[in-house]
Amino acid sequence: MNAAELKALQTPLIVLVVVIGLGAGLIYQLDQTLTATKRELAQHQTQMREARTRLQKSGEEKEVIVRYLPNYQYLQRIGFVGDEQRLNWLEGLRLSNQQAQLFGVQYQIGSQQPYPYAAELDPGQLTLHQSVMKLNFQLLHEGDLMSFLTALGKQGAGFFAVNECKLDRANTGGSIRFQPNLRADCDLAWITLRAGPSGERK
Repeated sequence: MNAAELKALQTPLIVLVVVIGLGAGLIYQLDQTLTATKRELAQHQTQMREARTRLQKSGEEKEVIVRYLPNYQYLQRIGFVGDEQRLNWLEGLRLSNQQAQLFGVQYQIGSQQPYPYAAELDPGQLTLHQSVMKLNFQLLHEGDLMSFLTALGKQGAGFFAVNECKLDRANTGGSIRFQPNLRADCDLAWITLRAGPSGERK
């Protein structure tokens, strides 16, 4: 090729180089844009999955609440969930004494303490507490003890466990037909369930 032909090709070559440079720049910019778009799409998809998971969990939590709410409200009503209902306990004692036709019940209630067997029940974030009530009362016969405890359990005054009961024969002389023949000493643990950290409560 002579000088004239080279000179004639100079302008098209320059244009070609410029076009190739612009094309390469556009391809690079398109690739960067596509990468950023893919990244944003992946983020949106992750957010969407997380939102669906939260929605599903909220639906499951709502279903659990609806399913167990009546039972929870019942446990609140009888004084098992929440603060102690000591007035209800005493009213339950009074009514049970009447129903079992006992001769009166004397009681002493101790301070509230952590329930010693809570770890075996594994209540999770909930805490179990107990207040021990000592009872002294007189019976006509052994069957009156079970009648009294059964009546107390039906009062809906709370949840209790019988730690122990001791029966001793009463020294009444036997001069009256319907008189107490036995004396009962019982320890009852009134148990309550609460949310929050465990600890002693006076």
